[in-house]
Amino acid sequence: MCLQNPLANLIKAIGMMRKIDFYSLKQTATQIRRDILRMTHGAASGHPGGSLGCVEFFVALYGCTMNFGTNFDMSGHNEDLFFLSNGHISPVWYSTLARFGFFEVSELKTFRHINSRLQGHPTTHEGLPGVRVASGSLGQGLSVAIGAAQAKKLNSDTQKIFVLSGDGELQEGQIWEAAMYAAHQRVDNLTLTIDYNGRQIDGDVENVLSLGNLADKWRAFGWIVNVCEQGNDLESIVEMLRKAQSLCGAGKPVVNIMHTEMGQGVDFMMGSHKWHGVAPNDAQLEKALAQLPCTLADY
Repeated sequence: MCLQNPLANLIKAIGMMRKIDFYSLKQTATQIRRDILRMTHGAASGHPGGSLGCVEFFVALYGCTMNFGTNFDMSGHNEDLFFLSNGHISPVWYSTLARFGFFEVSELKTFRHINSRLQGHPTTHEGLPGVRVASGSLGQGLSVAIGAAQAKKLNSDTQKIFVLSGDGELQEGQIWEAAMYAAHQRVDNLTLTIDYNGRQIDGDVENVLSLGNLADKWRAFGWIVNVCEQGNDLESIVEMLRKAQSLCGAGKPVVNIMHTEMGQGVDFMMGSHKWHGVAPNDAQLEKALAQLPCTLADY
């Protein structure tokens, strides 16, 4: 495995030794937040709120959890694979992929532009490294991830599958069909993480359509449940992912319920669903970036 980005190479090597340089990872997280804001501002569209809330998850996943290389191919043989089900938070994924060496960081400035590989929702027809399935039609990503996990087993590939879904996405019926299927088929090389920020485009999830007791619900469907109350604390996320990995192979799929804050890192974006799908204007961008000083380089 060879990572092309020097910073990514360092972070990944540290992660593989399990002596994690949290300072470097946190610097990367801050830079990714800056990227998200600049990308959505430059496109005058996009979904900054959920993207900002999931930064620690992506940094921990790519920085010190998954086994992957940046010489990308669609098969992903002998690599861990990640699928983004709630594809509208593409800015955080694109920035992560760029910052970890999958493509040039300068390409981030093309976000949502015509003919860009970085569309508002991830697509595959332009061949963006790191992306194996188009997503954004909510409810479908878990099903795809389960298929990939079963393919790994059939091919005697011992690597793992990771998938991220939003909490509002759990209102889709396909999620629960997939949940039944994965438990019945003992798909135990799969870890689902739920971004549980409590907000969706129309308001609070509790008011739109309550999810009830999620932990009890997933246990009832036959999954191993792992809860992280501090989804925007990097150390807690690393521990969450480590624990989930230790639970794999026990005959059941694993789900992380990860409590996050939409708009994390920017004070005027936090605490509301308003920034689910609204890009910052010039003044808002300047104010937001001032809250996220970083020693790394903007694109």
